[in-house]
Amino acid sequence: MKATIWHNPRCTKSREALAILQATPDVEIEIIEYLKAPPTRQTLKRLFATAGITIRQGMRWTENASKGLDAAGDEALLNAIERAPILIERPIVETEKGVRICRPADRVREIL
Repeated sequence: MKATIWHNPRCTKSREALAILQATPDVEIEIIEYLKAPPTRQTLKRLFATAGITIRQGMRWTENASKGLDAAGDEALLNAIERAPILIERPIVETEKGVRICRPADRVREIL
């Protein structure tokens, strides 16, 4: 099985989810450091839709870059994410079984 993780190595939850993936037999892992290689708008829309969440739910609201976005619509939120990928809630993991934001990290097991 292939698993893609949009990863931030400085994030504890992201490191924990990656460790679960690495400890799972027969999983081929693609690691994308999303701060260095951010997903496109289309990729984000697809990931969030597959996960069954809104763009708003896929954002990290504790970051300073989220200030003033409380009433923003989806396109404005995507614009903000493009300017500041740190706004993507992490980690996002995708397998053939679905997509999860792995907070807590154990949520990755739902799609393995």
